[in-house]
Amino acid sequence: MAAPGKPTPMTLDATSKAIIEQLQADGRRPYAAIGKAVGLSEAAVRQRVQRLVESGVVQIVAVTDPLQVGFTRQAMIGIKAEGDLEKLADALAALSEVDYVVITAGAFDVLVEVVCEDDEHLLEVLNQQIRTLPGVRTTETFVYLKLRKQLYDWGTR
Repeated sequence: MAAPGKPTPMTLDATSKAIIEQLQADGRRPYAAIGKAVGLSEAAVRQRVQRLVESGVVQIVAVTDPLQVGFTRQAMIGIKAEGDLEKLADALAALSEVDYVVITAGAFDVLVEVVCEDDEHLLEVLNQQIRTLPGVRTTETFVYLKLRKQLYDWGTR
């Protein structure tokens, strides 16, 4: 039994995993094409995808390349904190420039990824938004020089 407030993981059969893999390759792939690839009718694929979306297993979204849309500075920021880490993580997640937040064990209490227009914008986010949050003790910023790999295909292998 899952702990209160924690979602119960959904058990995926081989067909659902195959549908997810098809969508990961091309989120606009027609249900008929997916059905042909996985051995189901278009209607059956549509129903399964609907269940996967409603249960929160998948999201169908457009993923942009930050550089192509004017955000030339990305960075990972390690935060050493005090107090309630979940409250801090929620405050960080509310910032529009933050696209990834994780509470960690190790050298940092929280890691956040930010996407900014340029170095000046990164400085503003770091200095005026992140470092001023209650609970933030120190930060260490890791500026991305070049992104070599970013995938969204975990969970089906």
